[in-house]
Amino acid sequence: MIFEKLAALIAEQFNVDADGIAMETSFTDDLNADSVDIVDLSMALEEEFGIEELGEEEAASISTVGDLVRFLQNKID
Repeated sequence: MIFEKLAALIAEQFNVDADGIAMETSFTDDLNADSVDIVDLSMALEEEFGIEELGEEEAASISTVGDLVRFLQNKID
């Protein structure tokens, strides 16, 4: 469930097809995300999942969609 919501959010943010997003999708390598993109995504995550803003260390530890899914599972549970 988290992955599906996240894939839709990422697809919207990065203007890509949600079907092309997998757990192994890299934000920098596959989506060409820069720091501004990550901040925008972080704000969207706050709205969608009701979590507080990602800290710098947290954001730095997330490089793939799978990393973000696991992060969100820990935050939400």
